[in-house]
Amino acid sequence: MPPETSPGGEPSRPIRSWVRSSPGTHLWLAIIAITSLVIALSPDGLDTYLLHRNSSNLHQLSHHPLRALLGSAFWIENPADLLLYAALFELIHAPVERWLGTPTWLLTVATAHIAATLISQQVVLLAIREHDVPRSMAHVVDIGVSYGLAASAGILTYRLARPWRLLYLAGVVAFFVVPLLCDRTYTDLGHAISLATGLACYPLTRGKPVAHQQGRSAH
Repeated sequence: MPPETSPGGEPSRPIRSWVRSSPGTHLWLAIIAITSLVIALSPDGLDTYLLHRNSSNLHQLSHHPLRALLGSAFWIENPADLLLYAALFELIHAPVERWLGTPTWLLTVATAHIAATLISQQVVLLAIREHDVPRSMAHVVDIGVSYGLAASAGILTYRLARPWRLLYLAGVVAFFVVPLLCDRTYTDLGHAISLATGLACYPLTRGKPVAHQQGRSAH
């Protein structure tokens, strides 16, 4: 019997094969691990400075738009959440990247991240002008790793076969939309926009096999 090989991988090296089959996901996760270590080891004050400097809030967007949009995707506010994000990357980003290919996956995630950030911060700007929120909202920490996850969670819907697709869709919509309806924060709005962006990318999935089709092919 020939040695088992993971899709696109190498015999007897499942971990290496898994990583190489979704390089974008694992490179992104590695960078987040490094920045989280920097935050964890930083003295008091420096960690806050780094998070504010790499946030995509109104202040940073107005002064350093490219750095704000790019940098905010590689930091998390609490290093203790790294293991949670690692699990979510493996469960959501990695399957989508492997299914669509790295360029298409990256295009989807980047589009959602940029759209969610700009639209949600525009809402914050309007709220400040209408005196609905304090001007200090222009300087809050806004880090967008979760926006990309919401987009991948949306497009992952089309990876599943019915009836699991409908059940998954109901669950993921409830997970991201219910907080928006209840709390109405700009972060919840960004998550909903990212999810909608992922769901709107259905045309990119046409011709891609869903889960049960891939299983039959492998069999």
